[in-house]
Amino acid sequence: MLLRSAPVWLLGAALGLLLLRGFSCGSSKHSLCYSYLQVSEPSQGLPQFLSMVHLDNQPIARYDSLTREMEPLVPWMEGVEVKNFLEPDWVFRADLESVQNEGLHTWQAILGCELREDGSREGYFHYGYDGMDFISFDKETLRWVAAQPQAEKIKEKWEDDPRWSQGNKVYLEENCTEWLQRYLSYGKKALQRSEHPVGKVTHKTASDNVEVLICQAFGFYPKEIQATWMRDREVCQYETLHRNVAPNSDGTYYVWLSIDIDPKEKDHYWCRVMPADLQEPLVLAWKEEPDEKLQHP
Repeated sequence: MLLRSAPVWLLGAALGLLLLRGFSCGSSKHSLCYSYLQVSEPSQGLPQFLSMVHLDNQPIARYDSLTREMEPLVPWMEGVEVKNFLEPDWVFRADLESVQNEGLHTWQAILGCELREDGSREGYFHYGYDGMDFISFDKETLRWVAAQPQAEKIKEKWEDDPRWSQGNKVYLEENCTEWLQRYLSYGKKALQRSEHPVGKVTHKTASDNVEVLICQAFGFYPKEIQATWMRDREVCQYETLHRNVAPNSDGTYYVWLSIDIDPKEKDHYWCRVMPADLQEPLVLAWKEEPDEKLQHP
């Protein structure tokens, strides 16, 4: 659920990115997420420790063990002190070293909070080891959930320390949400902007009887969007393959969705993209390019 394997993580560290697998920082209305990576041994000049701060799924600041400075990644973070950044020794407690073997290994942690559409709050704290789920915190019960046999002893030790669990609960429910709201106020102008999507439809041949239409919409903000394939006036809900909305490097988002069709029916399909702030949808359909006409006289 958490993170990818060590080689990918090392590449991610070099690029200043934290790649998540199956867990998204920012799946609700607003979110603040801290992602941490620690490598057991320095390698190829890459940082041994890397952390990134995401607001609403967009990276806003990063820190690594080489520079030892918090670097803003968006203009409105210039001059803003990053609070609630947790030190590596606090996140990766010495207890975790007891399960680490010789060689190159990675520890990962993701913690943060969310404000949902209905006004409710959520908080999470997950650990990963070598790309696998390891242990996670349940703030409602103050218990730790072990995902690996090696985590059982750590679970027992942490649950015997009520101050550690209670401190995590306070952090997730109070401190984190307080700073989420502050960062939202700091970046209000940037976060409230509206960028309309542009898009296109491409196609590829899967077999003699199957063709794949791919709808791409990109450059939009905010991230809330509805995208569907239509056959004439009917929504192709179950036939559509969706990819999650993902961030671009410029702070906007993109999404794509595909559908398998009978090539003879191609003119009956179109893609409907509806951003949250648009009254009229963006309608996209496949159009034969001039070079394709030359190939198919």
